[in-house]
Amino acid sequence: MNFTGKVIFMTQPPLWKNFAHIDTWIFDLDNTLYPSRSNLFAKIDRKMGEFISDFLNVDLVEAKAVQKKYFQEHGTTLNGLMQNYNIDPTDFLNYVHDIDVTDLAAAPELSLALDRLPGRKIIFTNGSHYHATNVSSQLGIGQHFEHIFDIAAADYRPKPDKTVYEKLVVELNIDPEKAVLFEDMAVNLEPAHDMGMITVWIPNEAHWSYASSEGDHIHFQADDLTHWLCDLLDDKSRTAA
Repeated sequence: MNFTGKVIFMTQPPLWKNFAHIDTWIFDLDNTLYPSRSNLFAKIDRKMGEFISDFLNVDLVEAKAVQKKYFQEHGTTLNGLMQNYNIDPTDFLNYVHDIDVTDLAAAPELSLALDRLPGRKIIFTNGSHYHATNVSSQLGIGQHFEHIFDIAAADYRPKPDKTVYEKLVVELNIDPEKAVLFEDMAVNLEPAHDMGMITVWIPNEAHWSYASSEGDHIHFQADDLTHWLCDLLDDKSRTAA
């Protein structure tokens, strides 16, 4: 099934018939597998500012300006630093992902929903493998994912670079027309849509979540991932009854 028109479903629950063919469920990590209100990403954001301040020997105000500029121009702050200063990405990732996640609440309902989803589950993140493992373990959902495709696996090219999506599907043997991508950044859904995936947008209050949110590349909106998945699976059960 390849969505080619404007088919976003904003006001009705997801229907299983749209997903019965799916065999691969792909999830972004930050602000997707955990709610943005947890403010976990704010810790990473602060660490990025600190890293830039120390690396460039500038104050935090200027560092934050550089961080924002690189994010806007290069897709990620890391990519901007690599393009402009040829930094070792491992140094950056090790620093910014060295955060305390113990205040992130476990997600038992999400774990149950992931367990009920038929098919493969994959994390696809612009962050590091360590960060994805750390967060998913704290949430109590790490056991559901057969693979983490992180920024290193993407050769440090961030979403929404289409070549990264192409590498993902080739290396993990994914049929895009039997896959769905969940993302909090609408712009990162565009390449997935173009390849034939179903796309589910999980918006948050940040302006970058909404960039490129207009268009036929968004098929579904999930304001709460866990509730959305439970609604979908409940419809699956009704359909099978």
